[in-house]
Order: sequence, then structure tokens, then C-alpha cells
Amino acid sequence: MTANHAVVVGGGLAGVTTALELADAGMRVTLLESRPRLGGLAFSFKRGELTVDNGQHVYLRCCTAYRWFLDRVDGAALAPLQNRLDVPVLDVAHPRGPRLGRLRRSALPVPLHLASSLARYPHLTLAERASVGRAALALRRLDPADPALDGVDFATWLGRHGQSPRAIEALWDLVGIATLNATADQSSLGLAAKVFKTGLLSENGAADIGWARVPLGDLHDVLARKALDAAGVRTELRTRVTCLSRLESGSWRVDTESESLDADTVVLAVPQREAHALLPPGALADPDKLLDIATAPILNVHVVYDRKVLRQPFFAALGTPVQWVFDRTDASGLTDGGQYLALSQSVAQDDIDEPVSVLRAKYLPELERLLPAARGAKVRDFFVTRERTATFAPTPGVGRLRPGARTDTPGLFLAGAWTATGWPATMESAVRSGLAAAHAALAGLDRRREHPLREAV
Repeated sequence: MTANHAVVVGGGLAGVTTALELADAGMRVTLLESRPRLGGLAFSFKRGELTVDNGQHVYLRCCTAYRWFLDRVDGAALAPLQNRLDVPVLDVAHPRGPRLGRLRRSALPVPLHLASSLARYPHLTLAERASVGRAALALRRLDPADPALDGVDFATWLGRHGQSPRAIEALWDLVGIATLNATADQSSLGLAAKVFKTGLLSENGAADIGWARVPLGDLHDVLARKALDAAGVRTELRTRVTCLSRLESGSWRVDTESESLDADTVVLAVPQREAHALLPPGALADPDKLLDIATAPILNVHVVYDRKVLRQPFFAALGTPVQWVFDRTDASGLTDGGQYLALSQSVAQDDIDEPVSVLRAKYLPELERLLPAARGAKVRDFFVTRERTATFAPTPGVGRLRPGARTDTPGLFLAGAWTATGWPATMESAVRSGLAAAHAALAGLDRRREHPLREAV
């Protein structure tokens, strides 16, 4: 069989996944990435002696596509999962002083696996805890793929099911902001149902949390490049695609600033606005829908102390602007007895453009409220990383804007977390989109390959 040539534009998780799956199917693959590295928006960089992730990324046990990706690049051992879901939640605004609660599961079957934790969750009243249980059972009956859910906001649905503002803040938004990058009132019910039903209401261990114990660049750049090389993929970094055109023969011409490539298949695995700029006429019935997919920012605040101030690997916070705090000391390479904390701040529209001095004045006192040991510690370094277009905004109605992997032009496909994967903008969605694009491309060439995700077969 002739080795058809595929060009994949974009070296984030979606593009790397697509390239690996096509190469594993026997195709000749060229991967083009404009940046000097792979990994898209989940990457690392050097700051002095530290290796810094641009943002804290986690995944769940139910993220079967991203787990496949980790296995495929031989990185699973570097990003292990918790044995059991366990999330410390600290409320510093309680009238009787700071209170620590935990969201953790037992070994009981769904939905009883969270019942004991919810019954003791100190950040809600007894009546609120009971109402959460009833809402969870109602949520379990929803079908996230139902188009009608896409037009309803999650907060409206929660209100109809007896959820108080406090319950939304202390539980539903605690999870939803981190996974959807939006508050309940700005979130599509369909996407929220996908998150909660899959993560908390599908299998006992579905919400167990995993995260990289090494810099993200080790996984998404170094190991990914090694896997691509081993699969025979030609990878070109610092290479920007300037034009995409279809030839009379039905093949494709991909122009870069330095060369032109002919291909049987092209996959655009770039953000939606870049994809819109490269799409040839007729590729989508309404390409401007891509421009209507809004984006949402994420801010990460990085603080290096001269001593250990946090004993947990991470925690979530209430009653403070701080959302989630992670200990990145070991992963960053800090070895001199200090501690490096990373604050992951989703829904960061109010902070994303603030000067570092303003953010320092805002967040350092909050960390001292949360962590008494920080009050006497010296701050060695304080800096921020900003992703202004970190995710697509999961607003009601976004589902009708997200295209599938196939376009209306043979041989041209789309990948990216923003495409119609059914998931919010996560690493899981990115990998799933890459697999979908690869298998759509293979089907278009009448080349069949078993899908690596059992549920997708």
C-alpha cells in the first residue's frame, strides 16, 4: 500500500496525537509547528534555575484519551493518579475562623462513593448537603449530548434543583471553575453535565486526580518529540503555514515561509481563529462560526518562599480570591530548602491584565491568610504567567458553533480542544480531537485502524 502523505499543522496535544495515530497507521506524516517547541498551551520554560510550567494542568482517571497519550509517549509514570480522590478545601471566611473540609471518595459504588464525604462537608449546611445529593441524582439522569442542554446555563438548572448560592460557590463552582473555566451562570448545562456526570457520577474512581511530577515540557515536548521521531514523523518547529490550497488533482498544497509541501491529507490542529484564517473557501458551510467561539483566560501566580509553608501537594480555597494552590517545588527543580507554590486562577478576566505589582499586593496577603507558615516566610520570587486565550468559553450555545473533525472538503480535517468532542477545553478534549481527526482522515483514505479508546469503537 502506498504511504499517503499527511501534513498536520499545529504541535499541541491535538496535533501530536493526530500525527502519532496517522504514523502508526502507516502514513507518511509531516508535523508543522510555529513555536520552537511542542505542547501548545501546556508547556514549560526556564526561569533562572527553575523549570516553570506556564500553568498548572491536571487530569482525572476518567480522562481515558489523555491517559492513552501518556502511555503512548511513555510518560504515565511521570504523571501518576491519586489512589483515591482527596481534595482539601479550606474556607478562610467562616465566622468562627478557617475551616478545613475534604472532598474524597470511598470504595463504595456510585453514587454512594461520595456520600460520606458530602455528609461531613463542613462548608455547607445539613439542608444544603441534602439538596446537593438530590441535584446530583437529577444530573445523573441528563444526557450531555442532548442539544437542548447546550442552550441552558448551569446556574439556572442548579437553581431549579434547589441549590443555594452557597452550595454553588462551595461545591459546584469549586469543581466547575477548574474544569470549565467559567462560573455556573456562564456555563452550558451540556458541558457542565459532561464534567459532573463523567467525573463524579460514572465510576467509583473516575474523579481521582493526576498531575505531572515533572515539568510539562518533559511530557508534551521532550517525550512527545521522541515518540514522533520513533514513529517516523518529520517534525518541523519554528515553521509557520502561510497558505493552504487544494490542487486540481484533489491533493493539497501547504505553503510555509520556507517550502511548499504536497499532501493527500491535511489536519489543521490550531486554535479556531488560526484555523479560520487558513480554511479554503467551501471547507465549512459557515466558517465564521469559528470566530464566534469566544475564549477565556487563565492566570497563574507563582511564589517562591524561603521555607516550606504548605504540607499538602495541593488544596482548593473558599472565601478568598485564591482558587487552587499546588506545590511545584520538586517538579521545578528547586532544591535549596525553599518552596515553590503555583496558584491556578481560572475565570481570570478581572486579573489577567493587572500589573505584577497589583497581583503581588492582592495574592501574597491571601496566601498568608490561608497558610499561617507563610506569614514569617521570605518571598524569594513572585511572577505571573498569563494565558489570555487559554480555553474556549463554555457559554450556553457554544455547542452549535463547534465543528466536527470532517470539513466539507475531502482530505481536510480539524482538530483542537475547541472542536466538537463533547468535552470542555481540556487536555482530554485536545487528545480526543486528534484521535477523531486521524480516524476521519484514515476513513477518507479507506484505511482502517482500530480506535485506541474502547468507548469510541
